[in-house]
Amino acid sequence: MFSYALLEPGCYYLIQEQENAPVTMVHIHVVSDYCMYVHRYGETEEMVWKKKSDPIFDIIELLSDHVVKDWQEVYNSTEGTYDYEEGED
Repeated sequence: MFSYALLEPGCYYLIQEQENAPVTMVHIHVVSDYCMYVHRYGETEEMVWKKKSDPIFDIIELLSDHVVKDWQEVYNSTEGTYDYEEGED
């Protein structure tokens, strides 16, 4: 078991907050004495404050700059798009 205190500001990580939970990408923006401002990319995108002591089941990977750049290109090219049902305009 890990905690948010191990994550470094400015870095992107793949984590699982709970056992058998989906993998979530997080970006650590701000670190205070007791909390961290975290941008979470999962089924939905959210920015939340987490206590440094909040548990993380697994820190799967610290993403390299190259992987983050590749992900951003894909993410930004699909942002704002959605599937149309047949017959909708």
